[in-house]
Amino acid sequence: MSKVMRLDKFLSEMGIASRKETKEYAKKGRIKVNDAIVKSSDYKIDTDKDIVTFDGRTIAYEQFEYYMLNKPAGVVSATVDNNDRTVIDLIDSERKKDLFPVGRLDKDTVGLLIITNDGELAHSLLSPVKHIDKKYFARVEGIITEEHIKRFKEGLKLKDGTLTKPAQLEIIKSGNDKSDNISEVEITICEGKYHQIKRMIACVGGKVIYLKRLSMGSLKLDENLREGEYRRLTEDEIKCLQNGNGEQ
Repeated sequence: MSKVMRLDKFLSEMGIASRKETKEYAKKGRIKVNDAIVKSSDYKIDTDKDIVTFDGRTIAYEQFEYYMLNKPAGVVSATVDNNDRTVIDLIDSERKKDLFPVGRLDKDTVGLLIITNDGELAHSLLSPVKHIDKKYFARVEGIITEEHIKRFKEGLKLKDGTLTKPAQLEIIKSGNDKSDNISEVEITICEGKYHQIKRMIACVGGKVIYLKRLSMGSLKLDENLREGEYRRLTEDEIKCLQNGNGEQ
């Protein structure tokens, strides 16, 4: 979609320079619009028609922003909150007011969360008919056994009577009755009911004490991101999410 905007706003939104920096760069002749040097930072450009270059590099306009966040505990998956920090507070962007999390992770849950301003993509990823897989790592107080794998595969009836779709449960470490009753598992679900993983584990007699989302569709949490850190999604990652089912 074509937009008419100031040069300093354009370069700021594209992450090239702050408005103050743009003013200085323009004075030094480092910015061109359609091959002509522009020395005024408030020069108006059309994002569809005009070609902006900075130090000889063409700067393309991106309507949407896409981020992968490794959500830390204690932060809520919301755009605004009167009591707690939100995941949007962690993002440094000129378009912060337009960004929102795709879905939600509980306050104490960590891991992969997509942050964007692309409502169409968010709707597609969250649509129940898409059945996009979401994988989690969980540390559980209780002993998880092969029998539980079968129950997850068949779908569970939760304590309030809610039925879940079949899910995949993989045991990484099973606790024992004597000295260690902590199990570690990976769980893959294709829906997103309220507190679903915690309720599924409770249904088989366990209690989740740590929960981390590892992937959503084809998108896997970048291992280089520490909790609270984020990065822009690559073009390939965005394309995979946009192809309709989140799979490569």
